[in-house]
Amino acid sequence: MSFDEQLQHLVTEALREDVGDGDHSTLSSIPADAKGKAVLKIKEAGVLAGVVVAEKIFRIKEPDVVFTPFMSDGDAMKPGDKAFEVTASVHTILQCERLVLNCMQRMSGIATLTRQYTSLLEGYHTRLLDTRKTTPNFRLLEKEAVRIGGGVNHRFGLYDMIMLKDNHIDYAGGLEKAINGAWEYVQEKKPGLKIEVETRSLDEVRQVMTIGKNKVFRVMLDNFQPAQVAEAVKLINGAFETEASGGINLSTIQEYAATGVDYVSVGALIHQARSLDLSLKAVTE
Repeated sequence: MSFDEQLQHLVTEALREDVGDGDHSTLSSIPADAKGKAVLKIKEAGVLAGVVVAEKIFRIKEPDVVFTPFMSDGDAMKPGDKAFEVTASVHTILQCERLVLNCMQRMSGIATLTRQYTSLLEGYHTRLLDTRKTTPNFRLLEKEAVRIGGGVNHRFGLYDMIMLKDNHIDYAGGLEKAINGAWEYVQEKKPGLKIEVETRSLDEVRQVMTIGKNKVFRVMLDNFQPAQVAEAVKLINGAFETEASGGINLSTIQEYAATGVDYVSVGALIHQARSLDLSLKAVTE
């Protein structure tokens, strides 16, 4: 599905969860035809994310809303800034308020932490990848927040890339069986699907160099120390893309980037991010 189709599903299910058989607070106190205006106020410094998503959420509920953005996704934000203004049915504003805030607060926190990482990579060849370590049913927007923060989206799920990790390799009976099995599967079932292979030692890197030629597109160097990553990158010498994973944080990321590895992935990136404080306030003048 496209991004908008996935978002439509996410929003529909989120509103069903929240509204249930009716927003009785609003239904009991606000006339159904009442119109209103609200503004998104920034209460904490960071990187703004979710403005485009917020507009889409409001339009899913009410296509003819008037949405006026004052800031864009990826902008630096500070307390007191206003991100956007929306004019719509008061019922729409109140029913969408918490969903918009939940999405934007979470996305802004992820984009902010991602920007901290990607800022440390400035001047290096290395780029930051995300992972599948996401919140169930919210991956779409968490990965979008990583992109807004300057990171690169890795595979979205189990279906859009083959990634042979340690368990796959062990269950398959070794690197050769895993790689050849995956390659044969791709030729028969999924032509064009890319194959990435996790390695746990320089010996395994050497094996992939032999077994994976013209089959594997990226080699993951899992839990390698920076010196080992540098040796592996030199050994691979551009034959495959390279990714370092494990032990990478804000304190160590530049050591890994100095090795010349193509990508680094921070598994805890999304879960470590803290939601930022935003509010959607009625404009009543």
